[in-house]
Amino acid sequence: MATYTAPPPPELLDLDNLQAIKLLGKGAMGTVFLVHHKSNDPLARCPFALKVVEKSSLRHTYGRAGHEISVLSRLHNHPFLPYLFGSFENHEIICWAIPFCPGGDLNVLRYSQNDRVFSPAVIRFYLAEIICALEQLHRQGIVYRDLKPENILVQQSGHVMLTDFDLSTDLAPRKPDNLEYYTSPEENSPANLKYTHLAGKFTRFIISKSGKHAFNNNKTGLKKVKSSRVSPVSRKKPDDFPANERSNSFVGTEEYVAPEIIRGAGHEFAVDWWALGVLGYEMLYGTTPFKGKNRKTTFQKILLGQPEFFGKPNPLTDLIRKLLEKEPTRRLGYRRGACEIKEHEFFRGLNWNLLTEVVRPPFLPLRDETSLTQEQVKHGTEINFKEYFHKLKLASSPTWSPSLDECQHNVSLMEF
Repeated sequence: MATYTAPPPPELLDLDNLQAIKLLGKGAMGTVFLVHHKSNDPLARCPFALKVVEKSSLRHTYGRAGHEISVLSRLHNHPFLPYLFGSFENHEIICWAIPFCPGGDLNVLRYSQNDRVFSPAVIRFYLAEIICALEQLHRQGIVYRDLKPENILVQQSGHVMLTDFDLSTDLAPRKPDNLEYYTSPEENSPANLKYTHLAGKFTRFIISKSGKHAFNNNKTGLKKVKSSRVSPVSRKKPDDFPANERSNSFVGTEEYVAPEIIRGAGHEFAVDWWALGVLGYEMLYGTTPFKGKNRKTTFQKILLGQPEFFGKPNPLTDLIRKLLEKEPTRRLGYRRGACEIKEHEFFRGLNWNLLTEVVRPPFLPLRDETSLTQEQVKHGTEINFKEYFHKLKLASSPTWSPSLDECQHNVSLMEF
């Protein structure tokens, strides 16, 4: 992988100098605006995304926002991961700025295909970049825990970028020669959460309300598929497991949740490789492998069912099958992480070090579709944005805000 100059360390956002262009989305984790800096970038040549969470929201939501900022501040110098421009916090809100990806997400991109599936060659390209992103996270002791098409964004360059790290957690990094679990310390559960019980072998869990995405860059009016996210809920007392040994929180998106998460016996990095298998299956067939008529049957299929493959076996179906191994210790990627997956036959002949030098990825966002009109830049979106910021009174003006050069880093990162 090529080496890039890391972005500057995050500092305070100069909110007085930010102009909202439009609303990108509103959901359980707050509101996302497309903004630009009025002084440094008056023509909005390089807008960025601003996530805003009100502190009056549920305590666990605010806590996850702080966690996401902490994770983003550690992500530097990787072409398929975001980085933190800056953040701001007062007694009412917490917000942070990250690169804007104008190409939408893989879910919208898949639906734009005639048959709503990707070819094996396209799947190979996207899975390879996602594997590289997950590999970097795992090296830093971060398990992602929310891999799904809606969280895989397409940059202007056509390369992918993972987003939304509020469900991630810190784990003790894996040792390649050790087959034991290396997982996170116990997470505190919000006292005011309600619990739901499933019959039979299912352990108790909570499903949070799914945020509805307002962003839609598809001319056909396609809306993002609604997905149910599972909020962190602790099931064991902190003393039951040594520190950094296991995570026992029930988290994820229900059709992508790994069996070990449902069983509640502890989980680690292998849950990301399971989700990668589900993603590969969905990209190939247009549906997830264990989808049921309701949440209970979906979990039953995840625990007991086997994915159904069509046609002759091939390297891609073999890869997916090995990623969807229900026992995590036998799952591809468990023993040696991403290195083990990269060696699979499906990726034979792929030069992993040259991925970023692909200047013509399978799909490129059209500049005339992603560029902003002068009218949009001039008037922006006063509704909602001022609702969050008109009451802010800054004691002093921060000295830093994203410059055009710094923003442009994201756009030109992989255009050689």
